Amino acid sequence: MSIEIKRSVKPVNYIDAIELLEQRHNKVINNRSKELIWFLEHNLVYTGGTSFKESDIIDKKIKVLNTARGGKITCHSPGQLVCYLVIDLNKREKDIRKFVLKLEKSIIETFKEFKIKSNSDRKNVGIWIKHNNKRKKIGAIGLKIKKWVTYHGFAINISNDLSYFKKIVPCGIKDKEVISLQEISKVDIKKFIEVLKKSLIKNLSLSNYSSKENF
Repeated sequence: MSIEIKRSVKPVNYIDAIELLEQRHNKVINNRSKELIWFLEHNLVYTGGTSFKESDIIDKKIKVLNTARGGKITCHSPGQLVCYLVIDLNKREKDIRKFVLKLEKSIIETFKEFKIKSNSDRKNVGIWIKHNNKRKKIGAIGLKIKKWVTYHGFAINISNDLSYFKKIVPCGIKDKEVISLQEISKVDIKKFIEVLKKSLIKNLSLSNYSSKENF
């Protein structure tokens, strides 16, 4: 089956989005639906992954939703691009690390298209950018794999309010800051999503999936 590409223009409630994602995930497991790449935004919400710790909450007044994804605590809000993926690794390679590399490669290629240098980090999964002589995180990845079908995905800070991150220890990393795309360059979000979409389709295609990563 081909991959369905979906984009929601208005922010989607987090719980509603996860319910829809889990429904699609079950259908893909049972070969009753296409795989999915879904671009969207959320209203303000703090979510904790499976390795989330209470000590990662700085402002004890905030509410954190526990999720099934991997990783620690993060924040979603309008202006942040979220991409959820329901991809069947049974048809590709049963290798979680390779799938993460494919996502990282797609995001890095997209930034490169807009003349922005970014890189991944084997120790701290995600996408990083050097700005004003400091390495800052611009993209976070958090996945769940069940029966070798992925769900959840990644988030890229585009024009979201980064002050919300001050209430937590983002991704459990204490000594690094976060950054948004608007601090670096003026990029049209529609063009950015279009380039990212093409990169994801290319890197997740069955014909390209076995290729060795080099980025």
